[in-house]
Order: sequence, then structure tokens, then C-alpha cells
Amino acid sequence: MTFIVEPASARIGADIGGTFTDVVLEVGTRRHSTKLLTTYDAPERAVLDGIALLLAEAALTPADVSLVVHGTTLATNALIERRGVATALLTTAGFRDVLALGNESRFDQYDIAMEKPAPLVPRALRIGVAERIAADGSMLLPLDEAAVRAAAAKFRAAGVRSVAVAFLHSYLDGAHERRAAAILAEEMPGVSLSLSCEVSPEMREYERFSTTVANAYVQPLVDAYLRRLDDRLKALGFPCPLFLMLSSGGLTTVDTASRFPVRLVESGPAGGAIFAATIAAECGIERVLALDVGGTTAKICLIDDFMPQTSQTFEVGRAHRFRKGSGLPLRIPVVEMVEIGAGGGSIAAVDGAGRLAVGPHSAGSEPGPAAYGRGGLRPTVTDADIVMGRIDPGAFAGGKVTLDADASERALAGLGIWDGDAAVLALGVSEIVDETMASAARVHAVEQGTTLEDRCLIAFGGAAPLHAARVAEKLGVRRVIIPSGAGVGSAVGFLRAPVSYEVARSFHQRLDELDVPRVVALLDGMAAEARALVTLGAPDAPQTERRVCLGRYLGQGYEIPFELPAGGLGADSADALRSRFEAAYRAQYGSITIDLPIEILTWRVTVSTRLADPASMPAVAARGWIAAERSRMVTEPATGGRRAFGLFDRARLCPGDRLHGPALIVERETTTVVPASFDAVMDARGYLVLDRRAEEIEQ
Repeated sequence: MTFIVEPASARIGADIGGTFTDVVLEVGTRRHSTKLLTTYDAPERAVLDGIALLLAEAALTPADVSLVVHGTTLATNALIERRGVATALLTTAGFRDVLALGNESRFDQYDIAMEKPAPLVPRALRIGVAERIAADGSMLLPLDEAAVRAAAAKFRAAGVRSVAVAFLHSYLDGAHERRAAAILAEEMPGVSLSLSCEVSPEMREYERFSTTVANAYVQPLVDAYLRRLDDRLKALGFPCPLFLMLSSGGLTTVDTASRFPVRLVESGPAGGAIFAATIAAECGIERVLALDVGGTTAKICLIDDFMPQTSQTFEVGRAHRFRKGSGLPLRIPVVEMVEIGAGGGSIAAVDGAGRLAVGPHSAGSEPGPAAYGRGGLRPTVTDADIVMGRIDPGAFAGGKVTLDADASERALAGLGIWDGDAAVLALGVSEIVDETMASAARVHAVEQGTTLEDRCLIAFGGAAPLHAARVAEKLGVRRVIIPSGAGVGSAVGFLRAPVSYEVARSFHQRLDELDVPRVVALLDGMAAEARALVTLGAPDAPQTERRVCLGRYLGQGYEIPFELPAGGLGADSADALRSRFEAAYRAQYGSITIDLPIEILTWRVTVSTRLADPASMPAVAARGWIAAERSRMVTEPATGGRRAFGLFDRARLCPGDRLHGPALIVERETTTVVPASFDAVMDARGYLVLDRRAEEIEQ
């Protein structure tokens, strides 16, 4: 089956988040969506319940569905909560403590009591065996097979269910790892095996070992979950395959996801980035700031030329949740974004200095905000939005969740500061969380060497439309777009993603000594591997290929990525690669002041199915300004006062309709707040476009 399906076929996207599970069903141009509270005890239950609900609403059967795409937090949660299986590490003798030593960096230079996260594998289950591959790929010491069998006996006695095999320099030659895996499979029938030469074949042993161990730690859990969900869908009569969203923004099959579950860690946020990139391409906007605010966190991503920025490293299970360097490093392709504890469920509290603080801890779906009536007593951002008048307690989540506004007021008043004035405290919570998001966006932009004022903000996720315009005011951004389906944006993004896979290999080369034939052979082999995996998921779909390498000046500690020439490499490729590296270096650092040789450490090949270009939409004539028939008193953050906001039903707005702020535009999954400083118009695609008034910009 190809990924590009007929327009009339039904497609389903399901995203399990920390608070809500979002399910979307698309049939041609029609879209049905729902939000359900995430069921932590059995995550697939909310997914299956949501699918059944939407099929009934659309009057369809499972046989009408041609594609199901799923993003899951199972791997992420298992790593964060340390709920993986009993795992062991087999490594080169003398290197079993690499996981504990790390790279000797400190995420807090001045905290003498700083604690790094403990390795996923205890020291007793990290066993070294005699073997050695040199840095040039040659064999210095053969594998001691008897030692591998002895290690297997110890693992078996300890009840180990999964083994990570990570030898020194195996990214150049994985023969020893593969032979060790064969012995372990023979000695430990049914054991799960993860090899670093397959999971993360790149140099830097700490990151490679950590990634391989994380993969082994969650593999049996994820494999069982995916097989269970896949079998359940087939039993219900779904004839289509189940695809999984990868952290890189592509789709893959159940088999591939089961082998490499570590690549699912950021699947939900990646879907959101793809959603925003699709909106940017449809609207022809080259520079975008994507803001995804759900129930637990806010994710911020920069999109340039219709492509989200990407990275090759990610941290999970941070000891200090949003402190870089305090987590377990994963060397995987991932969409580059910053994630902060600023979601609808973020908890407000009074800190040790008597100040109001918001996040990073979240109430999640259990017990949830105080207004949910599920036992939560601590105030959250959602409670603040209710007290401010932004959310209608009777229409939240399409009426599926009834909110208790009085409980929100009691929770806020219970903070015990500012005379217990719930209205003032709600305003304080809202301003703190909005400034937190704006500050994170500023820092992220500086780190990426870019600006924000000339970007368009695309907001999605259940809580983002409530806060996007205020964040835009703080950042000096003039335009905000709230697309249709914003409340379930990540699930919609799953249906816009290509089937894709990336292969990486470390192979050191200096440009002045470039061995072109060996590099070409390496890249061609990587491309064949990636194409084989993509073809399994989409055998008839046209494919695209992108080749990137990571280079640096000799002696530097970090690399920057740059794209290889489209025509391939030839005898004169060194000069072309130098020009491309210098252009990337100049874009990153502003200038080139170093006269040193250039070396390339890692090569990457990504193969994806080619998706159709977004359909062009004719311009829509303005239909004039419309007035609200109803209004509600809402606290306006810019002034701190209460004023009447016009109420509009998004489903009743037509392309070309314009309205003045202040206003609330209500839909099933969320509410868009239009401040007094903005006007809004519905464009031809049904997207809400909020533009800051010229007089407000001049001020």
C-alpha cells in the first residue's frame, strides 16, 4: 500500500499525550476529531475508544479506513519513570563504567550536591568481555566467545530480559557485536537484543552506549504494546497497516518501531512540527515560530523554508526537568525544539520566597486540574483560564469534560497570597506562563542564531490558542495563525508525514585527504538500507533522498551539519564540500576566522516518500466585519481589567469573515483568544489569521 491514498479513503491519526489522547479521522476534505483523557493503565484503551467514537460519528466501518498512524509516549514514560525491563550491558572489557562516568560535563557548575541520573543498567549487570576493534576499524583483539557465554549465564541467573551489546568502535565494524548477539540468543532463548552498530552506529561511546541501553530497556514493552494494538485493530476489522510516528518527523512500520523504539521518544511533538510545517507550506510562509501547548508541556520549534529544524541528540529523564545536560543522552534523529513545563495542567504554587510560580510539574489527566473534579486540589493554568473567563466550563473538550469553576476559584484562593483574590491570582498565573513561553522562545532563537519578530506564529495544541496572541505581543510577532484542528494538531500532523527512515554512520575523513570511492560506497550502502525499510511501509510510493554530513575544523569539539551536493561525489568534491561547510559555519557563527583543515565525522542518509504539494487556494474576498451576538466578561492581561469579549462559534464563521478583538472564538477542542490589539479573519482554508493592528505596533 502506498502512503499517498485516494482522496475518499478514511485515515486516522492518534496521539497519546500526558493529559489527553487526541484522535483524528479524515475522509477527503472532512475531518472528525475528539479528545479523551489519557488512560495510563492501558494507553491503547483511549485510542480505541476514540477511534470507535469517530467511526460512529462519520458513519464508517473499520473496512473504510486505509491508514492508521499512532504516536505514543510509552517509550518516553518508561525511561522517565524507570519502568523498563531488567536490562544488561555487554561491552568491551574495561568500559563497563562508561554509562556512569558520562562525558565528565556538569549541568550545574556550582551545585556541589549535584546528582546525575543513575544508569538504566546497574553495575552488576554491566559486564565487559575481551575484544577490541581499533579506531580505524581493524581488529586488535578477537572476541572471547567463552566470556560471552559466561556473561550470558550471569544475565540468565539475574532474570535479564533484554541485553544491550555495545563494543568500542563497533560503528566501523559490527562483526563482534553480531557474533556476541548470536551467542546470547543461543544461550538465552527469547531475550531481546539491541546492538549499538544498528541502533546508533556513531562515534562518542557514551552517547552510543546510552542510546543502545535505552533502546534495550524499553524494547520488550514497546514491542508487546505495538503488537497488542496492531492485533486489536486487525481483530476489529481494520485492513490497513499501522504506522508509527518517529521523533524525526517520519513514519515507520510496526516492525521497525519494535526494533528501534528509542526513535519513538518524541513522536508526538514531531507530529506537531510536521503539522505546523504543512500549514507554513500551504500559506507560503517561509519563517515560522511553531507553538504547541498541550496539557503537560509547551513545545517551541523554528521552521525555515517549510522545514522544521532538526537535531541528532536528545535528552530524556532529566534529573532537573528542563536543565540541559541533566538527562540521559540519546543519539537519534529528532525535530529540534525546546520543551518547557508550561501546559494547561501546569501547577501553580508559592515558592520558598513567597512568590507565585507556575510549573514545571503538571497535574496531567489524573487527577488533573481542580476543575476536573477528579481529586485534584492544586490550581493549574487551566483553572486560571476558567477564572479569567476564557473557557466555558460547560463546553470544554466538546462537552465531554464538565468543569467546576468554583473548584478553580477555591484552588487559586488556597495559594494564600494576594489576599486570596482568585481573579488576581489567575491573572498572575496566566502572565507567568505566557512570559515563560516567550522567554523560552527568545533563548531558543538566540541559540539558533535567528530572530523572531519577522516570523509568523502558528499555534496548536489544546491550550495554545488561549495564550498564543499574548505570547506574540510579548515577542513582537505581528501575525498569529490558528489552523483548523489546532486542538488536535499533532494527530493531524501524523497524517501529513511521509514514510521515512534515516541511517547514520561515523567515518572520519579529512577533506584534504578525502577517499571519494570509500565515501560513495558507504553512502550508497546507507541509502540502500534506508530505501529497503521505507519500501516495506510504502512499496509503490515515489521516494526522495537527502544526504548530509557533520563536519568541523580540526581540533574542534562539535560538528555542524551541511548538505552534500545533489549530483553525488566526484574527484573534485572536496572543494564543493569545503564551500558548503563554510557557508553552514558562517550561518551558524556569523563569520569564518579559522584557517584549519576540515574533517567530517558522520554521514547521514534520509529516504522519504514524496508527498503531494499543498493544494493552492484562491484568494477570498473580505465579507466585511461581523459583530458578536453574545459576549462574556474576560480578564484582559494587557490591562488587568475585565471587559466584554465577543463570543463567536468557529464552525459558523465563513472564509472572508473579519472580526475585531477582543473576542473569543470557540470550537470543540479549544478556544482562540483575540486580544483588543488584534483583528481576526478566516482565510480560504478555514484558518484563523490574527493580525496585530498597525497602531498597536507603532506603540
